[in-house]
Amino acid sequence: MSRTRFQVFGMIVLSLLLTRIAAADEGQYLILHAEYGNEYNHVDVTGRLKELARQDRPFRISYESMAVDPARGQAKMLRVYARGPEGRERTFDFPDASVFDGTQFRSWGRGEWGDEHWSGGWNGNGDAGLFVILSAQYGSRRRHVDVTDQLKQIARADVRVKLDYRTFGVDPDKGHAKVLRIYARGPNGRERMFEYVDNSIIDGSQFRGWGRGEWAGPNDRWSGKWEGER
Repeated sequence: MSRTRFQVFGMIVLSLLLTRIAAADEGQYLILHAEYGNEYNHVDVTGRLKELARQDRPFRISYESMAVDPARGQAKMLRVYARGPEGRERTFDFPDASVFDGTQFRSWGRGEWGDEHWSGGWNGNGDAGLFVILSAQYGSRRRHVDVTDQLKQIARADVRVKLDYRTFGVDPDKGHAKVLRIYARGPNGRERMFEYVDNSIIDGSQFRGWGRGEWAGPNDRWSGKWEGER
């Protein structure tokens, strides 16, 4: 093979190699943030993930690869928060012992990510509360109504709301003091009741999925008791 042909061949091979490398670094999702642990104990590992990304090879998830153990003796995972091509945030979960491959993430091998805005919270969208809402009732002990759906609409606006009968568009016990009672399931699996009197402020930050209104589903059963479980 002549020198010229060898040079041309070398340039073709190099071009194909560079094309493959570039393609491997052009995934659909842009990483915003990364956390390692579980719902109740987790830490920011975005910086550590960048270090691993620059090595540009698959690795197995463990407290050793993450260089931290936020929940000793408990099951853990790497949770990656990324923005998709449509602009919406999405989470990717990688349990311990699974193999992480970054090819689906944009600019993975260069580690050029993680400085974008992230909504916050283990569950995304700032909804990192410990309690899952089962039901919401408004009124008094003798007369109260289900306002779960109305509360979901308020939650999706993700605002702090001053409570009175106008909040829910209903007055189940006119002329008498009323309260909002939220029945929720805690991290221990037991029901807990939260009470808000008229003119108090509802702050949903302690409830999981608040901003998305993703609670009180068919499997989220309330005891049905105004006083809650005892």
